[in-house]
Amino acid sequence: TKTMVLDNLKNLRDYESLNPLFAKAFDYIESTDLKALEPGKIILIENELIVNVSQIGPKTKEEAKLETHDEFVDIQLPLTDVEVMGYTQRADLPDAEYDAAIDMTLYDGAATDYITVKPGMFALFFPEDGHAPGITPVGLKKIIIKVKK
Repeated sequence: TKTMVLDNLKNLRDYESLNPLFAKAFDYIESTDLKALEPGKIILIENELIVNVSQIGPKTKEEAKLETHDEFVDIQLPLTDVEVMGYTQRADLPDAEYDAAIDMTLYDGAATDYITVKPGMFALFFPEDGHAPGITPVGLKKIIIKVKK
């Protein structure tokens, strides 16, 4: 199974073969002034490729909930500040209720590991990856691209 990727945006194309829709997502990332986007949702391909532009407030490790997605891969890019993201492999998470309407399972408890993602970097989270994004003392603007798995 594929597992989380953390890398620099300049290496984005190295991961194109992991998903048939990644090329279109990466084209969008490379051809768009992401910082200029207003918060909201941009649908590139209905039900398959969705860009979420989020302005998030401060959040502590304790407030950040681990989540997984069954149908989509997340490409997450912090734009304006450093973001810390919790990580626990899904295999190590307890059973929890899946909400199909939003393709999300939320889990109680803290992550086992934490990664630091700086502007200019990205994280890929596959269905096997429990992630708790948005940990920041000051808040930040970020992009989350939902890619049909």
